[in-house]
Amino acid sequence: MNSSQINADGPIAVFDSGVGGVSVLRELIKIMPGEDYLYFGDSANAPYGIKNLDVVRELTCAHAAALFERGAKGLVVACNTATSAAVRVLREMYPDVPIVGIEPAVKPAVLSGDHPRVLVMATPMTIREEKFKDLVSRYADKGEIIPLPCPGLMDFIERGDLDGDDLIRYLMELLCDFRDGKVDAAVLGCTHYPFAKTPIQVLLGEGVKIFDGGEGTAREMHRRLSEAGLLRPDSSLNAPKGNVRFENSSDDPGRIATCWRLLAMEP
Repeated sequence: MNSSQINADGPIAVFDSGVGGVSVLRELIKIMPGEDYLYFGDSANAPYGIKNLDVVRELTCAHAAALFERGAKGLVVACNTATSAAVRVLREMYPDVPIVGIEPAVKPAVLSGDHPRVLVMATPMTIREEKFKDLVSRYADKGEIIPLPCPGLMDFIERGDLDGDDLIRYLMELLCDFRDGKVDAAVLGCTHYPFAKTPIQVLLGEGVKIFDGGEGTAREMHRRLSEAGLLRPDSSLNAPKGNVRFENSSDDPGRIATCWRLLAMEP
């Protein structure tokens, strides 16, 4: 796929291992409301965060190819795990296509205070990857960075459980060592996690600053589309809203309903 084959009227594709990437889609729509969006969640194969890297790369590349075949003019890989596993490969395969991944918002978190203690909540695979270790090492002198693997947290969001008793019990156990002022900031290092931001904030305390990478990712996609001349003329903030289409590899119709519910939530 080369630049001459990219149609500026095509949709911006958003790919995630499930429904969590809707948190990034919300930010994209804020910045580019006049664009069309095609969101694909691979819930049938979720969670990605506990899979082998090669498996995640193969799944991500296959779904990206299918989205480009359908006319997507750009791709947001709205999954930290898939970004770590496949974004570099995708950019080599499609050098003319704007492709943006996401990474945990460690930089703004460590720069938010004077050598803060920063808790980074992420999937086990994200924390294992060299990309994450490199990110942490770049900012290790700016604050104390504490990686916290969160196996199972995304499953609550996939089920649409954003504030149930089981989720609260899970978070209480997960965060028990970091409450009562033990950290200054927390990074939600999986696109599912912003939908559990409210209980996380309550448990960690109102004084803890919480960060996620959705807004920065959306701004980067806007920049790349603009540089490539692929923004719609009517994509400004005052433009009529474009179309949003949700698709999912799972045959559970509840996944699509959950996506619409999450999209409608206040950020």
